[in-house]
Amino acid sequence: MANDDLVFYVKLYVKPECVDEWRRAFDAIVQAMSQEPEFVACYAHRDANDPNQFTLYERWAESSVESFLRNQMKPYRVEYDAAIQPMLQRPREPQVLLPIGAWFGSHG
Repeated sequence: MANDDLVFYVKLYVKPECVDEWRRAFDAIVQAMSQEPEFVACYAHRDANDPNQFTLYERWAESSVESFLRNQMKPYRVEYDAAIQPMLQRPREPQVLLPIGAWFGSHG
């Protein structure tokens, strides 16, 4: 794992009636993203206490957000961003994280 990877941590609050639709849209975009040469990994989680809150952890072999936007704003991503807006309770909460290390147990 490269410490200079670009890492996004994104919280999404999906409207209860849109969760299944969002999950289908998300599955499709992850399949498309995984074909990009800069894609490293994406982890998706559902909050244990709020079934409408999701957290994404995306890792890209990109040097900066600007580089990511130049290289990754493909039509499929623009379409996904527009499609999910009405599914969300409020705007996404993205953060950029700076990797400092990773540790894995014997099961990881």
